[in-house]
This record gives sequence, C-alpha cells and structure tokens, in this order.
Amino acid sequence: MSDNQNNTYIHDGDNPRSLCSNCRENKPLMVYDWLGDVPENVGECDYVEVQFKNTRKGYYLNDQKLDLHKGDMVAVEGNPGHDIGEVTLTGYLVHMQMKKTNYHFDDPEVTKKVYRHVTPADMEKYYEAKAREHDTMLRSRQIAEGLSLEMKIGDVEYQGDGQKAIFYYIADGRVDFRQLIKDLAAAFHIRIEMKQIGARQEAGRIGGIGPCGRELCCAKWLTKFNSVGTAAARFQDLSLNPQKLAGQCAKLKCCLNYEVDCYMESAKDIPNKDIVLQTQDSDYFFFKQDILAKTVTYSTSKDGPFNLVTIPASRAFEVYGMNKHGHKPERLLQGEEEERNNRPEFSDGVGDEDLTRFDRRKKNNKNRNRNHGQKPRRKGNDQNPRNNNANPSPEAK
Repeated sequence: MSDNQNNTYIHDGDNPRSLCSNCRENKPLMVYDWLGDVPENVGECDYVEVQFKNTRKGYYLNDQKLDLHKGDMVAVEGNPGHDIGEVTLTGYLVHMQMKKTNYHFDDPEVTKKVYRHVTPADMEKYYEAKAREHDTMLRSRQIAEGLSLEMKIGDVEYQGDGQKAIFYYIADGRVDFRQLIKDLAAAFHIRIEMKQIGARQEAGRIGGIGPCGRELCCAKWLTKFNSVGTAAARFQDLSLNPQKLAGQCAKLKCCLNYEVDCYMESAKDIPNKDIVLQTQDSDYFFFKQDILAKTVTYSTSKDGPFNLVTIPASRAFEVYGMNKHGHKPERLLQGEEEERNNRPEFSDGVGDEDLTRFDRRKKNNKNRNRNHGQKPRRKGNDQNPRNNNANPSPEAK
C-alpha cells in the first residue's frame, strides 16, 4: 500500500501537519519528547530530527528559524535536490541524540539544512515517487538476478523529489555491483545509491510479530544491534535449540541479551557446579539450579536424579565450608528447610489437565439421578415382568 493511501496532511498557511492514520508515534526510532510541553525547549537547539521511510532519519539545521514542531512535514536538503520527511524531535533532546550518534558538528559536508514547510506540489511529487517503490524493487531484483549477483534487494526508498533512490540489499560477502548500478540507472533514469544491511535490519524494515505476541523489537524501538552469542542462553539455563532461540531473521534473538546481566550478577551467589557436598549419610552432586530464586538441587548420584534435595545457595555454601574444615553435617537440610522441602505443593489447577480432557467419555448418571430415593431393583430377569411372563418356569407349565 502506498503512502498516499495512508497519509494526509493539512496545509495551514506555512505550517502543515501530517495527520497520519498509521502515525509515526508507533514507528521505530522514535524518541519520547518528555520536554515537549516546555515552551522554552523549542529554541534551545537549532537542529531538528527528521525521519523518513522506516528506520532512516537525520538531523538538519533550522537556520531560517522556522516554527517547527513534532509532526510537521518539511523539505530538507538532499544530494541532489531535496527530500521530504517528518519532524520527530525538537529542542534540547535533539542535541543529546546527536551526541549519542557521534554527529560531526564541525563538518560542513555533514550539516544539511531545512528548506521549508512542504507545499502541495512537494507532496504530489512525494506521493508519485513513493508509488514507484514497489515496482522498482521487483524490477531491480530481476536485473540483479540476470547479472548472477549473490545478493537480495530487500527494499527501495525514493527521495522526496524522485531524483534519487536508495536500494537496500543483503549479501553474505562483498558484491561487485558496478554493472548493476549502470543497469539500474539506465532502467529508471535516476541516481542510484546502494546500502548494505544485515539480516536483523531487514527484519526491522519488514516488521512482524514475535513469539512473545508483541511487535518485533527491531521494528519498534531497537536502534543498535549488538552481537548475540550462545553464551547468553547458557547463562540463563536455556535449551540450546536453534528453532526456539532464533528469531525471524534466522539469527539469535536480540532479547537474549536483555536479562543476561541480571543472571550473571545473580550467578555470583550460586556455588560452583563441581562442588560435592558431603554429609554423614551420603555425598550430594550438583543436578540443577535456579539462579533467580538462588536455590540449588543436588542428587546422590552423578548419573541421574536420585534422592533430589533442593536447598538455598546460602545453605550450600555453609555445608561446603564445613566440609573444608573436615566436618560433615547429619543431613543436607536443616529442620525448617526440611519441613519446607517436604511440604506438598499446591496449584490452582490451571494447566493440570490436558486439552483432550473434554474428549473423554463421561459416565451416564441419568439412571442414578432417576433412582435417587427409590429402592434398587433386583438384577436378572426379575427386573422386567414381561420377561417373567414370556419365559415361564417349567413348574408353571
């Protein structure tokens, strides 16, 4: 669906605002402007943050002192021509974001300017350019396939004035696309810019719903993709199953790094897995651990779960300290801990039954309810007097 089917704008003098049904409040890379209600905040920084399609955004100098607010559609300096984007941040927070991204303030080639608020003519060209993006992407894929290039063109973004297009591609190695640029320029008569992205960035540009039921982090708010290793899963005692640990980009899920620091900090209070706890009745070997609950389960055998005992990590350190001094406690659990460990566990019944429990046959209690309060009938043929008349005894004959 093209942008002209989703976006409308109001041109109020020189201050147009976008009224977008698919508002950029829900787009990625958005920064919450917690200083937006402060009147003095607008003039504290001469730069504004302008966001374009998907995750691309930039910082532009407002040297003409235009009255810019969040949501304004503006025409900014491009290379060549101009581009159309939406103001997503103003004021002091822009300066903080620029420092965060290591923006080069002293480089005149990096600094670009805001030209004006958009006009109806600008928006008409903008919608015409956006309407060509999908067809351009399909045609460019055919050209790349004809050149036998090992690359995948994932998205195409036209500049606001339609003079340039950015082709986002994915490749495992280096690709010589010099001939591809010539063919694309000859086919579309525009200036071509190739930009390589990774699998995580592609997933962020396409979007989707993760296994947690929420929108993908890379498509919602994640701006920096840190490396994720299997060590993060080991620290959290997760099963090393590639099908469960991999995201829609076929890489390890970025959320594996969210809680790994907490697990590493809590793991300092858990005894080593190689420690063997000795008591007067038996030796206990490590079986499993709950890092966040800080409990450890020990077994009397190295080969499997035998006589499992779950104790707090503090009790494990206490017993280990006694063993180092040549003492062995009578049992691994103390009085209160033993009583707590042997206490039956109760549940609320959720999940105790499987999904096929409704398929089981239920006993027919109709006769039981019907005969409630009456004398039970005799078994055999005496229950039906018709049977007695139909089969008289030999003596009756």
